[in-house]
Amino acid sequence: MAHRHRFGHARPSLRHPHSQQAPRFHGSDFQPLPAPTGPAPYRLDLAAVVPDAVQAMARAGGMVLHIAGDTGGVRNPVPQELVAAGLEHDAGQAGALGRPAFLYHLGDVIYFDGQASEYYPQFYSPYEHYPLPVLAIPGNHDGDRFDRGELVNPEPSLAPFVRNFCATEPGVHTAEAGDMARTAMIQPNVYWTLLTPFATFIGLYTNVPEGGDVRQEQRDWFAGELQAADPGKPVLVALHHPIHSLDAYHSGSRAMADVLAGAVAAAGRAPAMVFAGHVHNYQRFTVSDAAGATPFVVAGHGGYHNLHRMARIGSEDIITPYVAPNDPQVVLESYLDDRFGFLRLEITPEAIELRSMSVPRPQESWRTPPRLFDRMRFDWRARRILR
Repeated sequence: MAHRHRFGHARPSLRHPHSQQAPRFHGSDFQPLPAPTGPAPYRLDLAAVVPDAVQAMARAGGMVLHIAGDTGGVRNPVPQELVAAGLEHDAGQAGALGRPAFLYHLGDVIYFDGQASEYYPQFYSPYEHYPLPVLAIPGNHDGDRFDRGELVNPEPSLAPFVRNFCATEPGVHTAEAGDMARTAMIQPNVYWTLLTPFATFIGLYTNVPEGGDVRQEQRDWFAGELQAADPGKPVLVALHHPIHSLDAYHSGSRAMADVLAGAVAAAGRAPAMVFAGHVHNYQRFTVSDAAGATPFVVAGHGGYHNLHRMARIGSEDIITPYVAPNDPQVVLESYLDDRFGFLRLEITPEAIELRSMSVPRPQESWRTPPRLFDRMRFDWRARRILR
């Protein structure tokens, strides 16, 4: 029997003055979704992207990947370049399960308004030496077309994203890539499921409006994919707008909490972990219910220059672990709001280990390797944090 989950009932909030009230300089309207480039239900097997790595995973008994969000280096490319250098370094680090196989991007690949002209300086060039494929869900800025209410991108929403991430066959070199060797990814849609030997990744596009906007067709697909996922593997959900956040700019999204709660109720199954971007920092929450714990992770500190500071309690910084004032079952375990970074995820049939890595500040030596900031090991079957 399915357990009752509380994913849609509350979100952390300190009721700070900027919560959910950020100035709307860019588009705020729902943008129509582009046509899929692959057949429903929009699944991609990782073996079609990195067959050798999939074979290595089978031999190792697990898999390793990178996760990052909000990487676009508009206005100031240095933070993105520092994160890219950190990713390059970590891509060569082999642990017990081998090296990472790919980067899963949580959206806002480019800023600000989805223009094709920004894919070269904000995506292809920064990752010129990153040796792994990049798979992605779009963020609100990838789908936006407006700046201060004026149309600045004449193409339909997400058209450049589709060209560069949703090609119908491998090996396509787009005009946006210029003189870079990286070819377009072969994802079947802007919302899609990644099938891997050790986990199922369900990527949900949450559109442009603040807080996200997911319509019924996509909600039905989400619930269907959650229900259809292999029960012998953990399901990791990725969405751009976070459900839980205690930052001082965006805060969490009640709308996305309702989307997840509806999918869980319809599918009779909850995800093992939930990842999001949009907020430009790192936060790790534990949400508990009668069935156990679920980690919710914000990883939007991937290179966009403006980090988002966490909310404060009066004049004091939050000290972790911090229990959400309106829901004692939501606990902020860790956060980083003054450095950029990325995640390294290691998955086995028994557990998921998350390592949050920070990179040097611009004034520090760029040769300094990424440093471990936060670590969590999760027994996804028992829904229990091990450490």
